[in-house]
Amino acid sequence: MLAIKIGLIGAGRMATALGRGFVGAGLIPPGAILASDPQEATRTAFEHEVPGAKVVAENGPGFSPCDVVILAVKPQMMKTALDQVSRFVRSDALVVSIAAGVTIEKLAAGFAKGQRIIRVMPNTPCLIGRGASAYALGPAATAEDGKLVAQLLSAVGVAYEVPEPQLDAVTGLSGSGPAYVYTMIELLAEGGKQVGLPAELAAKLAVHTVAGAAEMVLATGETPAVLRDRVTSPNGTTLAGLAALDENAFDRAVIAAVRAATERSVELGKTS
Repeated sequence: MLAIKIGLIGAGRMATALGRGFVGAGLIPPGAILASDPQEATRTAFEHEVPGAKVVAENGPGFSPCDVVILAVKPQMMKTALDQVSRFVRSDALVVSIAAGVTIEKLAAGFAKGQRIIRVMPNTPCLIGRGASAYALGPAATAEDGKLVAQLLSAVGVAYEVPEPQLDAVTGLSGSGPAYVYTMIELLAEGGKQVGLPAELAAKLAVHTVAGAAEMVLATGETPAVLRDRVTSPNGTTLAGLAALDENAFDRAVIAAVRAATERSVELGKTS
């Protein structure tokens, strides 16, 4: 168990997932976690999910003892949050931001010179402990800081260190990627319904097919291309389906989605 105190600025779903993950993995005792949020319902939900943690309504001096302060607010709320809490954050504390598009440079402007800052791009499967996150170290952050953040993020999935400019691409791929997969599940189910399956059965088959295929990649260590080839017989049904995907530009559509989300992340970084 880590002998540190963690402060969460914001107690929403992602902050709750992190707090629950830290405690569930045995990394942090609940009594060493403090979360703030102006919404009473949000604070109540956090307390329910992370029993024993402390919650407060304001970003005040209670954050001074925290060794790690996690900024878990929406990008448009970041300036307000920093104005409220920055004076209470110790100069030797590690600041971690999970706000999309807010650069390390902009975060650093809200703190004293030399503040150690790490920027993280998580995704929503963190809510069930299956997240795919990436993180980038600010100029003052150390290799040990990176190891600590990787350890904390491992409580809710996997995490990879990248240079900060690559976080926009991470946003386009894994940050927004779950929505693409949900769309694929919907479309598989709709296709099943249109060829005669009951809607409920089509939906169940679609979601378990996607989950099972992903697990096959993880469990076997094989590439998706190899696994695809193994289920594609000459002149068979799978080949016919793949040909239809190709004819309808499925590959270009998916790549275009990642590219568009990445470009939007860059735009948000310029305006946040």
